Amino acid sequence: MRIFPGTLDKNAQSELLNQIEAALDVAPLFVPRMPRTGRAFSVRMSNMGSLGWVSDKERGYRYQTLHPETDAPWAPIPQSLLTLWRELTDYPHGPEACLINYYTSDAKMGLHQDRDEEDFDAPVLSVSLGDRARFRLGGQNRKDKTSSMDISSGDVLILEKQTRLAFHGIDRIYPNSSNLLDGRQHFPDGGRINLTLRRVTKP
Repeated sequence: MRIFPGTLDKNAQSELLNQIEAALDVAPLFVPRMPRTGRAFSVRMSNMGSLGWVSDKERGYRYQTLHPETDAPWAPIPQSLLTLWRELTDYPHGPEACLINYYTSDAKMGLHQDRDEEDFDAPVLSVSLGDRARFRLGGQNRKDKTSSMDISSGDVLILEKQTRLAFHGIDRIYPNSSNLLDGRQHFPDGGRINLTLRRVTKP
């Protein structure tokens, strides 16, 4: 794993947040649900790109071209994120999906692997915006030893090579540790946004 603390300064974070809000006007936040049980995730989410990740009780985890509630295409991935991908990864092909996960103060993300893609050679690049979060990273088996670290607004994290299929999750959000989301239409409760860029299909 590689982490790049403070990659985006305050101005870059604010501009990216403007682009995310514009994307959510096109493809609003929705609540994904667990396969089989239908249990709601504690995060709300949307996507940008030609493909978007969704999950529901009936069809499980998958990527699709249209929003599950509006049947509209996702908004495009902002150029600034595509530039980060080109500059920080060694992968020659661009991402096809950018997940937008929105965490309020009580939201978490249990340990999981990103393995719904066809191409595991491609890295996963994540950008944090808003409140600080406690990130947990394990190994390729759920019972492997884990380690934790705090990640802050503007940090970029990359899972690649041996960590590409590592279990990882968010244990907690530190409320009010950032004011980036304050006063934003789509995020009235503040919180944290995680953007995750992924290549889905094999080139």
